[in-house]
Amino acid sequence: MNQQQLHDKILDLVRDYYKEYHLPKNSAYKDGDRIPYASRVYDAEEMVNLVDSALEFWLTSGRYTKAFEQDFASYLGVKYCALVNSGSSANLLAFATLTSPLLKERALVRGDEVITVAAGFPTTVTPIIQYGVVPVFVDVTIPQYNIDVAKLEEARSEKTKAVMVAHTLGNPFDLQAVKTFCDKYGLWLVEDNCDALGSQYTIDGEEKFTGTVGDLGTSSFYPPHHMTMGEGGAVYTNNPLLNKIMRSVRDWGRDCICASGQDNLCGHRFDKQYGDLPKGYDHKYVYSHFGYNLKATDMQAAVGVAQLKKFPSFIERRRHNFAYLRRELACLEDEVILPEPCENSKPSWFGFLITCKKAGRRDPAVSYLEKHGVQTRMLFAGNLTKHPCFDDMRKTGEGYRIVGDLTNTDRIMNDTFWVGVYPGMTDEKLDYMAKTIKAAFRQ
Repeated sequence: MNQQQLHDKILDLVRDYYKEYHLPKNSAYKDGDRIPYASRVYDAEEMVNLVDSALEFWLTSGRYTKAFEQDFASYLGVKYCALVNSGSSANLLAFATLTSPLLKERALVRGDEVITVAAGFPTTVTPIIQYGVVPVFVDVTIPQYNIDVAKLEEARSEKTKAVMVAHTLGNPFDLQAVKTFCDKYGLWLVEDNCDALGSQYTIDGEEKFTGTVGDLGTSSFYPPHHMTMGEGGAVYTNNPLLNKIMRSVRDWGRDCICASGQDNLCGHRFDKQYGDLPKGYDHKYVYSHFGYNLKATDMQAAVGVAQLKKFPSFIERRRHNFAYLRRELACLEDEVILPEPCENSKPSWFGFLITCKKAGRRDPAVSYLEKHGVQTRMLFAGNLTKHPCFDDMRKTGEGYRIVGDLTNTDRIMNDTFWVGVYPGMTDEKLDYMAKTIKAAFRQ
């Protein structure tokens, strides 16, 4: 048996292994089953790609990475994509890109300000603080749970350089208003698209995927997200200079653009002058930025290549599941506020948000749901500025600003939770979830 024959035999065995040990034998809901807020949805193709990559044993970024970056960019309709090892790294990379000296007077520096929200996941805000830039927090709206665009003008100062904000649980924020604001003042717009991959928004008469309207968009491929690599993320843009910077920062800050294992693509590896280095210093070890190693492995990318083929069906099922719950829970509108999509949007929902109208009702409802097998989640940090990581800044009153008050943010912290709509949910599971949620508020 030659190498190719053995390779093919191994992959055939992987397919058999999937059928025997991973293929769901019975997806029907049974009493006592726990319904998670999210889960992976995959078949033999992901496992075959993963093992195929492992047999090649390139391990770092390689052919699957190149294929995924090209396919993902094509799907979103953008020119450039950089695969990274997590959604948090994607946010870090996007923000770090905007600190490059190549951006001249538009580069973010210490003391500059970025408008964002406190109701969300911390890694949208973390890079801002880590780079010594000041996050300026504005409130959000309910029932969209996104940035209150009426606060943008009040939040802006002469130090404002960017807006960096997430599309909450798949629901796009008002991109028309935010983009118009950013264009008016020459601000960068970073769309944290980690919870909204596949969501669409019509702006200036054109329907676009969220993450592609701003200067930079980010995605996460953590298992609960819209598609998965286990760990993984991406940054994407249509701006060639931002692409050059982000790929440099992702790959240790190097000036060289050669791929892993490639030498002298530019043809001038040993004959140029860089900084105060000796003339002809090896270009592979010239650094134009203070960067990181944020690359994903080719094994992660291999899983992503297979997931992307299924992705349109994931979106449709998420929309179906959301609509199903919205219809079934309409009878609770005296008790709760149900989520509403942003105008001009077509969300790819990550979850189904519920806000209790009466104070003190959230915790008993969540306890009831968890006890009866329905997994719940808070809207992440609730109000990030109330967390221990802000203790020192709260004491000094420095390092961040709050515009007005965060009334809705605090309400979300106290009264809001969400349940899942991931594509592996059957109508039977949705029926049970809806029945259990109704019981939680009628007990």
